[in-house]
Amino acid sequence: MPAIRQDFTGQTVLTTFEMTPGTAHDLMDELKEAYDRFIRHQPGFLGAGLHMNDAQTRIANYSQWRHREDFLAMLRTPEMRERNRRMAALCSHFEPVMYEVLAVSEPG
Repeated sequence: MPAIRQDFTGQTVLTTFEMTPGTAHDLMDELKEAYDRFIRHQPGFLGAGLHMNDAQTRIANYSQWRHREDFLAMLRTPEMRERNRRMAALCSHFEPVMYEVLAVSEPG
């Protein structure tokens, strides 16, 4: 699991997926398999977390990469392009967005 720290200098990507409850677990299975078999082995990958809402209509994916170019290179591979087509068939919409960590709040 990635650590959210203000001093993180890599690329943070938040991807949200919208789907029906009927396809939520199928999409989650696709995402888990993509990470297990492909994404985690890509250069620059640092970690990721997958989250599903209670209504099973949204999945949020938080990932961290050493560099923006590492994430973009992974997306351009033939394997990931094919995986994204399969995932797109299971949801109504998904969108990866790149962010910078600007602030972190902790207890205490």
